[in-house]
Amino acid sequence: MSGAPDLRQIVEQHLCMGCGACAAARPDVVKMIDTEHHGRRPLIKQGTAPEVSQSLAKICPGREIEFSSARNYDEAAWGPVLEVWEGHATDPALRFNGSSGGAVSALALYCVETEAAAGVVQVRARKDQPLLNETVISKTRDEILEASASRYSPASPCEKLADIRSSGRPHMFVGKPCDVAGAARLMNQDQQLRKNVALTVSIFCAGTPSKAATRELIRAMDVSEDAHVDAVRYRGRGWPGRMTVKFRQKGRDDVKVASMSYAEGWGEILQKYTQWRCRLCADHLGEHADLSIGDPWYRPIGDDELGDSLIVVRTERGRRVLRAAVEAGYLKLEARTLGTLAASQPNLERTKGAVFARCITARLVGAAAPRYRGGAIHRVWWRALTPIAKIQSILGTLKRIVRRRILSPEVAHGIMADEKA
Repeated sequence: MSGAPDLRQIVEQHLCMGCGACAAARPDVVKMIDTEHHGRRPLIKQGTAPEVSQSLAKICPGREIEFSSARNYDEAAWGPVLEVWEGHATDPALRFNGSSGGAVSALALYCVETEAAAGVVQVRARKDQPLLNETVISKTRDEILEASASRYSPASPCEKLADIRSSGRPHMFVGKPCDVAGAARLMNQDQQLRKNVALTVSIFCAGTPSKAATRELIRAMDVSEDAHVDAVRYRGRGWPGRMTVKFRQKGRDDVKVASMSYAEGWGEILQKYTQWRCRLCADHLGEHADLSIGDPWYRPIGDDELGDSLIVVRTERGRRVLRAAVEAGYLKLEARTLGTLAASQPNLERTKGAVFARCITARLVGAAAPRYRGGAIHRVWWRALTPIAKIQSILGTLKRIVRRRILSPEVAHGIMADEKA
């Protein structure tokens, strides 16, 4: 991508990640909206000056991300790693309801109760429309518990950064890797915001499915289209938990429940609907966060396990807060090695390598692709992928570009309108 693109061009070129950093930077001219097939997208106020849109493009992580310089293969594959831990929240409810071991929720509660954090920026299901998400600032245990467990649907947590910019109080920020990268780019330009974000936590992420994906998930559970959906839960209440829908048939008041396994829901349905930009993402493990948290898939999981989280410490600030949370009794952890991380997320290692070829292939056929600086992802492509996988990373990209019409502007599909924000 060359020249000085504006925000509209980033969306049109299918590079928007929906993080909401642009809306946080200028909430007076940008708001985030939900779309059916692509995710969250910025709606720009009519008459916004080109230079304003161009300045917003500069903070967009969808266009460019700068990594810490990789000195060796491990840093190229996994980013900065100071420590690796495995464990869970000591609060039984937080552990049971969390996606894995409830570590994110435990850290959130610790920061609110002990670190004097004014709140935690995180995502939860919208009560009025459970297929959609909303970003909230949780301030109590009950609010943190309500926002626990992963949401496999679009969200824009960065947009809430506008609310904490002038608060004068520290906050914890929780998001996907792209959200944390967007927050980091915004904080680089905003000293006051940087002061008010005391800790960033990223969840591991394999891509964001669209709203249409959740509709397909519900259909696969044999829930009729005219049913009223009361709640959608993707994980938790056991590890990894079942994907569950609570609904009422049309004209009836009794609540029914339908569900399917996590493996079936994600592997056979949701991952097929991840947005195009996710296919070009080189950071699925939150390399810009203080702490990255996900599943320790390196071992078989029993049917009755309550759950454990794998925690990657990436900064000294993250190390301090994590150790303090353990000492205060919010978390119970055991030390692990980088090998545990590698054994837990081999697919994400290979995906990072494939992105190198995917981006080059996209540019060769005239599609836009993000710029990654400093991460040495070419090393991961060379080492982590077999010769066949290298070829597939090219041919598969060509196939998706055609099938998804990536050479046509995203705006042509009705995703973004030039309306008043």
